[in-house]
Amino acid sequence: MSASGWTILCDFDGTISVEDVIDSLLDRFGRPGWEVLEQDWRAGRIGSRECMAGQVDLLQMTRAELDEHLRELWIDHAFPGFVAKARELGVPIRIVSDGLDYAIHQILGRYGLDELPLAANHLAPATPPKQWQLTSPFQADGCRSGTCKCACVADARKDGARTLLIGDGASDFCAADRVDFVFAKHRLIEHCRAAGIPYMPITGFEDALEYLPRLLDGSLVHHVRYHEAAAA
Repeated sequence: MSASGWTILCDFDGTISVEDVIDSLLDRFGRPGWEVLEQDWRAGRIGSRECMAGQVDLLQMTRAELDEHLRELWIDHAFPGFVAKARELGVPIRIVSDGLDYAIHQILGRYGLDELPLAANHLAPATPPKQWQLTSPFQADGCRSGTCKCACVADARKDGARTLLIGDGASDFCAADRVDFVFAKHRLIEHCRAAGIPYMPITGFEDALEYLPRLLDGSLVHHVRYHEAAAA
């Protein structure tokens, strides 16, 4: 178990990154048809793994074009400070993403953070040139996501650690039901509220940086419970 007794599982796209990486790639390099896959996923007709694999098949770009595009993408300005604080407090961080491992490594590498443990889909070149393919080394039986975040939670809890999830959207819903606490952005706020999951809303990692010490000393959970009881 970690020194703090906690482990952080953190989403990437829209949470650490300012924008969704795959959406930005599809807007720039996607051939026709990726929008239909997106609609099928949003309607629940296919899972995110099938959607992402099909969309990656429709990307047409060289590695140089990909790298140039990724250099234009940014992360939350407070994330490096958050990582430093988590290390100081003895809290390990693992990035758990339904996005692309190559993109995450390239973007975080600019900040010296590409050594963070990562669970994500694997992006690799295919033939003919300018084509790409997706594999999902962190998928799980019965899960339609490319990266099964619930399995990541179960793995993090094997040694008895409590788990904090930081996320923003639908790919985090299932994992949010299984962790001990959530720092939530955007759609994940509504999910946590509706499901009665203990959470704190954040706008970014400046908030997370403020809340993390309070989570570890127990005062944040007490604050949440007090306000839930007062609202009941």
